[in-house]
Amino acid sequence: MEMITVPAGEVTLADRRTQRKWTVEVASFLLAPVPVTREPGRLPLVDVSWQDALGFCNTLSEQEGLTPAYRLDSPAWDRTANGYRLPSEAEWEYACRAGTSGPRYGPLDEIAWYRENSAETVHEVGGKAPNAWGLHDMLGNVWEWCWEVYDAEVYGEYRVLKGGGWFDEHWSCRASVRRRSHPTFRVDDVGFRLARSL
Repeated sequence: MEMITVPAGEVTLADRRTQRKWTVEVASFLLAPVPVTREPGRLPLVDVSWQDALGFCNTLSEQEGLTPAYRLDSPAWDRTANGYRLPSEAEWEYACRAGTSGPRYGPLDEIAWYRENSAETVHEVGGKAPNAWGLHDMLGNVWEWCWEVYDAEVYGEYRVLKGGGWFDEHWSCRASVRRRSHPTFRVDDVGFRLARSL
């Protein structure tokens, strides 16, 4: 499977709800250039829960002779494993920004499918311009699951989603926007992207 090497660096994350900001060091890692797609065709795999995504990562890892990254019964991430996994929130946002500092890595209509240009439907991956690191659809088309819990004290086990989707307004399609959902939630504008540790 084609993967892009994301260089090491750091990213400052922010939560508008709590007005909190925090900086995270990001080690170099591998990230898929597009979200996971359905076969046949190039449409993103949607209606997939966070738990489904973890199971997919482990199954694909086993098929390729890699060490699975997750324990599924009581979800835990083995950070020493070389198998497929979800990106962390910091990895996702750092990769999305690709060295830029603004809300987006390019003009929105050129890089993303969102409410104003999507005809309110999902589109094939890779149809919009990539960011500087060759990653497509980081904004728009489908929201993408990340590993982290959103805010355990307030939302329990809800997990982080990033990127905005085909039905979202332009303000949701920004690198810093955080959405949350229950790990069993499935809907037609949520998918995921594969990562691997180096």
